[in-house]
Amino acid sequence: MLSVHCVSTNAQSNDDVAAQLAQEGRQALAAGRNAEAQAIFEKLSNLEPSVAEIHATLAAICFKLKNYEEALSEASTAQKLKPSLPRLDSLIGLSLSELGRFNEALPKLEKAFKEPSDTMTQRMCGLQLLRAYTGLNRDADAVEAALALNRLYPDDPEVLYHTGRIYGNYAYITMEKLHDKAPGSIWMLQAQGEANESQKNYAAAIIAFNHVLVLDPNRPGIHYRLGRVYLGRYRDEQKAEDRESAMREFKAELAIDPRNGNAAYEIANQEAQTGDLDGAKADYEKVLKIYPDFQEALVGLAGVYLQTGKATDAVPLLETATKLRPDDQVAWYRLAQAERAAGNKMAQESAMAEFKKLRTASPSFPKMQADAQEVTPQQLGTITEQ
Repeated sequence: MLSVHCVSTNAQSNDDVAAQLAQEGRQALAAGRNAEAQAIFEKLSNLEPSVAEIHATLAAICFKLKNYEEALSEASTAQKLKPSLPRLDSLIGLSLSELGRFNEALPKLEKAFKEPSDTMTQRMCGLQLLRAYTGLNRDADAVEAALALNRLYPDDPEVLYHTGRIYGNYAYITMEKLHDKAPGSIWMLQAQGEANESQKNYAAAIIAFNHVLVLDPNRPGIHYRLGRVYLGRYRDEQKAEDRESAMREFKAELAIDPRNGNAAYEIANQEAQTGDLDGAKADYEKVLKIYPDFQEALVGLAGVYLQTGKATDAVPLLETATKLRPDDQVAWYRLAQAERAAGNKMAQESAMAEFKKLRTASPSFPKMQADAQEVTPQQLGTITEQ
């Protein structure tokens, strides 16, 4: 009887110790003391080695501490003890990926990403999928996963950073393949021209685009690209001949493709900037007749109306422009100007309030640089208090 009593007392004592350790471990986890929590749950695991939940908790702690070998070992043990425990497959997949064992990790990561138990796990598995696919040179799969991540987490900075790298890498690989397969092709020359343009290597861009026109004189879009290159160089060096060359190229583009709204817009914009308001008005109107929702053209034509004393004609254009792009500071500022000139004080104050709100949020004026988007954006000019 004495021996039975001792065994019973010892079992009760073990249960008390285990309960105490579990409580201390949970408290350490809640406080973010992961290393301490790991030590406590390791003691608990030694005390109760057949409890799957303890190994699963220990695996999660080891993963947080970047002890991926231990995390993998503990998660695998937990899964053997209790296969029905949730999230173990995803934790094993994440650990394998961190260890560079991408082929083993992929099936578990793919399943967890497509059939997530929770959004945090899905996000982590998605990011690891990018790493695994890239490590296995499965670039097309990496892009597909990146697109899915962007749909699920469109405003997540970490997701945006990693997916952006995936897209950039894929673009580079594709261009390298183009270079290898068709080094002297029109497509390669066009890619070289665009790359040089983006780097402000204007002379090289002009050579590349002109080479395209030698091979295909009526190729749509190339005169427009040349015009953008000359315009970019004009902004940097202020040489009048570059502006003249830009206008010549835009007009050449329209001779090939009369519906190229971007070329027609650039002509109108240059006319407005050089004081040819009648020409600018006519050309902006031509653009808007074909493309009524061309937002920059709406703002540009409204600017011409403001300069020629036709504020009431500018108001509806700018109202449409602000609806098309509510974050356009130029459109709101010009709308405030137009409403003031038209005598609409309340509307003027409302538009100016919206402009000031945007200006406060982005004082550096957040529009992209002209060489980074398809057309030259309208500019604020001198701001006056209203």
